[in-house]
Amino acid sequence: MNEKFYQLPEEKQNRILNAGFRVFANNSYRKSPMNEIAAEAGISKSLLFFYFRNKKELYLFLMKTAEDLTRQYVTRAGCYEENDIFEMMYRGLLAKTEMMRKYPDMSAFALKAYYEDDEEVRSELVKIIEPYSKLHTNTTLPKLDPSVFKEGIDLKMMYQDIYLASEGYLYQMQHKGPIDIDKVISDYKDLIGFWKKMYLK
Repeated sequence: MNEKFYQLPEEKQNRILNAGFRVFANNSYRKSPMNEIAAEAGISKSLLFFYFRNKKELYLFLMKTAEDLTRQYVTRAGCYEENDIFEMMYRGLLAKTEMMRKYPDMSAFALKAYYEDDEEVRSELVKIIEPYSKLHTNTTLPKLDPSVFKEGIDLKMMYQDIYLASEGYLYQMQHKGPIDIDKVISDYKDLIGFWKKMYLK
């Protein structure tokens, strides 16, 4: 599937991916025209249809690509190999910011797609999203050493608090306009310093 697309140079692939992420992130599925995506990518509409048979195929391809890229970046960052929760969260942030540099609208697209209810794509989206929805990432506690934390700390509640604060911060920054990634990393280091003072012995 999409062999013609994968035969393109990486730079051109990324132009098309970023054009799709950007247009679909700013509109509903129904109101995202293929000619606008083609124009953003700097190619003709007919050439876009040469790589993808229709809008549905492109949309689902983008969602699957967002899933695959996220897995690759997070795995490469090694954040789930860490027992230090703060190092794990920091590595996870570095993975996300690295993706933002290369695919600035991907996370906004994925969030929009998560809530997309257009009948043409909804059932296929659910197949992609459902396995991750069952993971309950925000409540699944990683392996932690209770002895390093202050007495009486509810570790599950602490992890959920840190996770939601991290996601909320990134969400807020994404909706302020173009993201200053270096500022995001600096702010997150400050947050980690705050959490360490609050939770560690």
